[in-house]
Amino acid sequence: MADQQARPGEDKRPSGIPVIRWEEPPEGPVLILLDQTRLPSEEVELVCTDASALVEAIRSLAVRGAPVLGIAGAYGVALAAARGFDVDEAAEALESARPTAVNLSLGVRRGLAAYRDALAATGDPTAAATAALASAQALHREDAEASARMAAHGLALLDELMPGGGHRVLTHCNTGALVSGGEGTAFAVALAAHRVGRLRRLWVDETRPLLQGARLTAWEAARSGMAYTLLTDSAAGSLFAAGEVDAVLIGADRIAADGSVANKVGSYPLAVLARYHHVPFIVVAPVTTIDPDTPDGVSIEVEQRPGFEVTEILTPQATAMGGGGGVPLAPLGTQAYNPAFDVTPPELVTAIVTEEGAVSPVTPEALAALCAKARATPVV
Repeated sequence: MADQQARPGEDKRPSGIPVIRWEEPPEGPVLILLDQTRLPSEEVELVCTDASALVEAIRSLAVRGAPVLGIAGAYGVALAAARGFDVDEAAEALESARPTAVNLSLGVRRGLAAYRDALAATGDPTAAATAALASAQALHREDAEASARMAAHGLALLDELMPGGGHRVLTHCNTGALVSGGEGTAFAVALAAHRVGRLRRLWVDETRPLLQGARLTAWEAARSGMAYTLLTDSAAGSLFAAGEVDAVLIGADRIAADGSVANKVGSYPLAVLARYHHVPFIVVAPVTTIDPDTPDGVSIEVEQRPGFEVTEILTPQATAMGGGGGVPLAPLGTQAYNPAFDVTPPELVTAIVTEEGAVSPVTPEALAALCAKARATPVV
């Protein structure tokens, strides 16, 4: 089988360019993003000078992944405030940019609350903008810390479920440093297993529609020296049947109060396969992804993406021939069903791993207790 082998001793962050950073050049503050739509062929930065540019970056998936969307949302509020734009208007646009990812709205609301509180206390828009920026920077740091704690809890769970190491892990979409202030969520667990010599193989679903597994997760795995193999989403069943998968690790964009998990489309079929083949199906996400205001999976709004993401090949180098600027794969006029996410019911989830620990079995009571624990934990 032709695949990527581990390279002992090599372990570095997937890019020299930060995923997201705030800078203040002479012409005014900007938010700079690593444009994930251009990976893996090139590392290009995207400079956002206002919230509308950030909204477009979020919608186009130049920046994506639940935790980093929260960070981006908070920075977007700070950017609008620092640049003198209507902060409430910017916050509303940012919050609605992608409806399924709860972290985005949480980050926006956190930044907005800091701005409003400071404005009410001082009456000074400059001081309020400074407060919004401090809030975003604090969220950025907290996410990095949460990532490290999730990795430790997730590795402990893998070792408990599969003593002796040699883990063969299947993952879906991209959950590494590209989606986080740290090293990610589910991918961070696999990376932790790799670092201690207990990861035998990382199976990487290519992940339709935008191939975020092929373009991004494989890129991160290669740069971290991990043993990985890329597969089409439809090949996962044959891997399970052959006994080649020991665990499934995925992230989440929203977890309902009952434990239903919204993640990149294709996650639910993996959960069904995992249950049939008696393989643990583990979700790794920060506590902020648990949304107590969403009672169940039916209540989760699932984002619908443009059909051309399925009917065309989209690359920066593609000749603009189709409606989305890519090379057509299907006849002109073909309709495409293209949900960005699907929802996995809690009974198919073996465990949910957060920075506060793991929950198994997944029940509303256990999740509520976890959220209460997080609220009681002081932020340092």
